[in-house]
This record gives sequence, structure tokens and C-alpha cells, in this order.
Amino acid sequence: MSAATVFDEMGWPDDVRTPYALIDAWLRDTPPDQLALKRREAEVLFRRIGITFAVYTEGGDAERLIPFDLIPRVLAQAEWRNLRRGLEQRARALNAFMHDVYHDREIIRAGRVPERLVLHNSQFRPEMCGLDLPGQMYAHICGIDMVRTGPNDYYVLEDNCRTPSGVSYMLENREVMLRLFPDLFRRNTVAPVAHYPDELLATLRSLAPPNCPGEPTIVLLTPGIHNSAYYEHAFLADEMGIDLVEGADLVVSKDVCYQRTTKGLERVDVIYRRVDDDYLDPLVFRPDSMLGVPGLHFANRAGNLTITNAVGTGIADDKAVYIHVPEMVRFYLGEEPLLKNVPTHDCSKPDELAYVLDRLDELVVKAVHGSGGYGMLVGPHASRDELAAFRQQLVQRPHDYIAQPTLSLSTVPTFVDDGIAPRHVDLRPFVLCGADQVRVVPGGLTRVALKEGSLVVNSSQGGGTKDTWILED
Repeated sequence: MSAATVFDEMGWPDDVRTPYALIDAWLRDTPPDQLALKRREAEVLFRRIGITFAVYTEGGDAERLIPFDLIPRVLAQAEWRNLRRGLEQRARALNAFMHDVYHDREIIRAGRVPERLVLHNSQFRPEMCGLDLPGQMYAHICGIDMVRTGPNDYYVLEDNCRTPSGVSYMLENREVMLRLFPDLFRRNTVAPVAHYPDELLATLRSLAPPNCPGEPTIVLLTPGIHNSAYYEHAFLADEMGIDLVEGADLVVSKDVCYQRTTKGLERVDVIYRRVDDDYLDPLVFRPDSMLGVPGLHFANRAGNLTITNAVGTGIADDKAVYIHVPEMVRFYLGEEPLLKNVPTHDCSKPDELAYVLDRLDELVVKAVHGSGGYGMLVGPHASRDELAAFRQQLVQRPHDYIAQPTLSLSTVPTFVDDGIAPRHVDLRPFVLCGADQVRVVPGGLTRVALKEGSLVVNSSQGGGTKDTWILED
């Protein structure tokens, strides 16, 4: 992938695009040592606030700061407006698919999605079959990962419909930028994001279960302080003004969920859970789980409790199911997809597997259930040994993998040790799907691959984040 084929969203330094005009002036007027000082101030702020994530697989201190870049990513309102429409459309189609999968399975009977991808999928939860949810919504918080390859070329990289994370970093990135560069904001009309917790709370309230006796009581269920995203759990609960609870704080009696408080048991109506399906209810899923609550699933089925995101939403995260999302849009909404998928090869098909094996050094290969940048091969950057090992895995377990071309991801100027340089980025907007409406806060979490030439933006793989600006008209 040559530098000439890569679209730089700013066009810096010689051909600056209009949305970045004021950023260009700011960078030209700000000496590098001043930017370095501000970067150190940002790190101090993040440490003081306690914005960390955890990596438990590499030894040493598990708590890490996500590197933060000072140069914001900017999108014009017209660019964002088109993206927002596509995101809303995609989220509606994914939720319609999940409702159908757990009810009539019309899309399977119509031959639009192979039965094996659904009914033989490890993320399919037969316990959810026939259960009607408020507004027929399953993935109430969606994180849809987007990449850009040109001025008008956006692709959906993957859909995150289980427990997508990262929104706290979006909010704190903006807060830090406002503290460090208030004059920059005064010169730009940037759409706010601080209202996301209010929008999330409104979404959760709209999902009150059928038997809710009044205003719903909402809690956020966390696995605990050792979870990699615990900071975000605590942050969101605090911002929404709801209780942060662990499994031991809840109890189910006669199919009603209660929270243990100093005043006794208090009914809970909606749980925003950040605990995986397998650990949510030991009576139904893993019996050895100490993170969940016995009976949660039965309270849900009885109409006394809403769990967000719903159990079984992992079926829409599957990277082989992803291939069929454009067809879901057509099937359920009767519309043409506004957002494009990355062309994807299904390695479970012999002819496509042969194609992938012949071009392994050119493609990105991903585990169907992988996440966080793990379980994937970036062919052009892989060693001979890595290619050989992945080839063997593909031959042995072709159903577990998909492959995609190596896209020329867009770059955004980034302040690195050697100065300002282009680095590849993606974008995770957050779509809130309530029983009443779909909400999208302007922007999202921009993740940046800080290593030169790297396409892996995940924080667990050394990536950082940027503030994302949507300019208002």
C-alpha cells in the first residue's frame, strides 16, 4: 500500500480540505514544543481523572492510559448527515434481523441468510426464542466501526451489538480538548457530545418492561473492578445518575429482580449489562458464573425486566453474518443500503477458501468471533512463519474465518514523537435504539494506529484515540 493511494482527510500540509481550514491555521501558529507541553498536560488530566483500560495478557501493570492525540478529526456536517442516516438504517435492519431470528426466521426461509450461520452459531441463544422485547429492539447500544478510503468512500468494518465499549473515551476526549484549547472551540462550531448520557438514559427508560409498575428503575451491571472497561462502567453510571451494581447486589424472587439496599430490597426494571451472555444467569448459561444473577433470564421472560443489550445479540456481531447485512436492509426495510460493507470472502465456501489461500499475503483474515484486534492476520505485514501458521488454521477450521482486502484506510495528521505525521484511523459511532426512537450523538470514538504504517487501531494493540469533531452548519 503506497502513500500515494492513501486519502488524508485533512490534506495536510499542501492541499488542506475545507473542514480543516481552522485546524490548519492552528497547527501552523502553534510551535511543536507547545503541542508537546499540551500533550503532557493531557496525560496528567487523564491520570488524574483515572481514565484507564486494562490488559491482563501481557504482564506488568495491567492498568494503561489510552494514548490521546491532540489533533482532532473533523467531519463536515454534510458528511456526517449522510453517515448518520446510514447508521440509523443499519441499526434498524440489525434489530429486525435479531427479532426475526428469535421468532419466525423469515429471512432464513427466504434463503437470504444461510440457516447454518444462525442456528449453528455459538452466539445463537435458543432461550430467547419467542420472547417479545420492548419495541422489538435487541441491540439498544450499537457500536458500528467505520473506515474511510476516500472523500466519499466509507465502509462498515464490523458491527458491535453485544456490549460495545469506548463511549466514555469519546466524552472524556472532548472534555480534555475543551480544557486545553478553549480558544480553538470558540473559532469552530463543533457539535456537542456531552448529552450522550442523557440520550442513553432516555433510551433505557423507553425500554421499560411490560409489567413495569411505574417509572423504571435502571442499574448498570458490571463484572467488577478487574474488567478492562470498568472505568467506563463507573463513568456512565455516574453520568446517568443510576446505581453501578455487581451480581451480588441483585437478587431475583418470583421472577422479579431486586437490588439490595440499606433500605431493603428495591425493584429493578432495566439492567444495562456489561456482563457477557455466558456469565449473566448461572441457572441458564454457565452454572459456575459468579458474575451474574440466578433467575435474571426468567425475570426477563416474565416481562418484569429488560436486559440491555438483550441476550443473544452476539448473533449480529458474527463476521460471517456481517456479509449479509446489506441484504437485511433490503429484506426488512425495503431500502438500498446507505453504508457499504467491505468486500468479504466466506472461508467456509471451498472456492472462496482457495482464493484466500492463494492470496493470503494480500488479505486481512479475521476470526469470525474475534475482537480487539486478536485472532486476525494482516497479510501484507505478516512474516513468513505467521502466514504459514494462519494457512494451517484456515485449512483446519475454514468456518471460523473470513477474509477481506487490505483497504487503504484514510489518515489524519497526528502529533507523534517526530512531529506531525499521518496515521490511519477508524471511527466507532454509537447508535442508541430505544422503543421510541433511534438516537445518534454527532461523531463517535476515533481510534488511531500510532505505529507508522499500522492498520490496527485497537487500544489493546497499541492504538490511541482522537476527539471527533462534527462541524455544525
